[in-house]
Amino acid sequence: MGALWTHCVFLLAFCCGSGFGSSNKCDEVRKVFQLRQIGPSQLLPLSPRPGSDLQVCTSKNLTCCTKKMEEKYQVAARRDIQNLLQTSSSSLKFLISRNVAAFQETFEVLMRQAENHTFAVLQQSYHNLADEAMGAVREFFTDIGLFLLGSELNVDELVQRFFDALFPLVYNHLINPGLSDILPGYAECVRSVSRDVRPFGGTPSLLADQIARSGVSGKLLLQALHLGIEVINTTDHLQLSRECRRALLKMHYCPHCQGLTQSKPCMGYCLNVMRGCLASMAEIDAHWREFVRSLEGLSARMHGPQDLEQVLLGVHTLLHDAVRHAQKNGPHLSAQVHKLCGPPSRKPAQSVSIQHSSSSSSSSSSRESIPLKAAVRVSADSLAVKRRDFLNSLRLYRTYYGGLADQLCVSELASGDGLSCWNGTEIVKSYTLRVVGNGIKAQSANPEIKVKGADPVINQIIDKLKHINQLLQGKSIPKLGSLDQIETGSGDAEGRYSGDCDDEDGCSGSGGGEVKRKVSRVSKLSPDVTGDHKHHHHYHHPPAKDSEIEGRSRSLRLTGTIWALVLPCLHMLQAL
Repeated sequence: MGALWTHCVFLLAFCCGSGFGSSNKCDEVRKVFQLRQIGPSQLLPLSPRPGSDLQVCTSKNLTCCTKKMEEKYQVAARRDIQNLLQTSSSSLKFLISRNVAAFQETFEVLMRQAENHTFAVLQQSYHNLADEAMGAVREFFTDIGLFLLGSELNVDELVQRFFDALFPLVYNHLINPGLSDILPGYAECVRSVSRDVRPFGGTPSLLADQIARSGVSGKLLLQALHLGIEVINTTDHLQLSRECRRALLKMHYCPHCQGLTQSKPCMGYCLNVMRGCLASMAEIDAHWREFVRSLEGLSARMHGPQDLEQVLLGVHTLLHDAVRHAQKNGPHLSAQVHKLCGPPSRKPAQSVSIQHSSSSSSSSSSRESIPLKAAVRVSADSLAVKRRDFLNSLRLYRTYYGGLADQLCVSELASGDGLSCWNGTEIVKSYTLRVVGNGIKAQSANPEIKVKGADPVINQIIDKLKHINQLLQGKSIPKLGSLDQIETGSGDAEGRYSGDCDDEDGCSGSGGGEVKRKVSRVSKLSPDVTGDHKHHHHYHHPPAKDSEIEGRSRSLRLTGTIWALVLPCLHMLQAL
């Protein structure tokens, strides 16, 4: 009994002298806890304690963590990884959104140029009808612009409507001119028979075909880029499963509970955790690669009849040819109109001088108020150059989704080669478990995380990529003027996320509930497209020296052993 008493007194004296290294260990944890704004410092114990209430960061040793701290650490681990995902995609997202804006701006510049060229031709060659045709010309190019930027307009109809409006003017001034203009009622009859008498020959059909082919290509390019942004937005806000969140907590913050605030996970350990968490995202890889290849194929085909720039800047030539065709067949057209609408019904001759005077003054004032721009192209093949430069940059990101988990571990998360590292339990020289590959199938052998299956929202994105790739490759050609098969408009679609719904998610009700959220869609440029993100701070501490880490580990193990010996002594003292 005396020997045991002496032994206990010695152990108690040793413990009082050495502690946990005592408050120093938890002081360092408290410092990092506050620095990273993980939670209030009141959650931390003043000194190391048994961690029997911990669920993930369990250890036989004493710990600086409480159950509330563990919950805060899990939230922080999830936030950290989502910040990393958004940071890693920011340059790709900015590349695409910047070029969406550039292509849209180029389309608008081309539209203005084409409108100016067309009106200039009418002014030079058919001065009498130019001012009256201005409204129809403007409406025509406005419709083309709306079509290119996403409106579901029928190209055949908008082209034919333009030529229908032009025919009464051509008839009045060039085919059957008189001292006064034809009455509005007669002009309406001439307009209504335009499609029967076909005054402009095959030009309307030719122009509609060219605009549809080139316009669908340009429109499809923009639609594909909007979908590219939607893919990035979806993966940036990937809902992490419960298994993944626990694995991230264990990898990122469980070392802190043991006072190892500067440790980093082993490379193999990090790869297993991140490849498991991002397994669904890796399934996008093959379809994203094909997406980049398909965009390159579309760009290569955008020449000749599919070159939007060439078609738009050639409208004035076709219009000139169409009016000349009508003039050439004037007598025949006049006879057909006379047969269908009767003899020309004109305004009274008395009002001719007044009408012509007011018409002349209004036309001269309208010409002054709308100055013509010089018919000069911005630059040769400017759209082609923009596409080429964009695709050269996009090609650098073709493997983005396949290598994302590896990139995050190599550049941000894991310990460097040859350094001691955290393996999920303790500090070691190297990770010894099997490292699995990327993708869902490879995760069946993952020793760190269980992956239940593909995320339904990721599956939705993959289906959209498959469809847009078919369209880009010309395998599934939509109706000319219609791309409604691809839904990247402003509507919302609900998608279910994988992952358990538990108290950590803030779900109401208990157990078994399915988590739902809306999938963001991109129509033109949403606020999230600009590539602007909140600036998230990542704190990277230099790895501790091997001797320091090993010393800490030995200290923790030794302390656990000491407490195992001390507790019986304390019980004995209490009994006395």
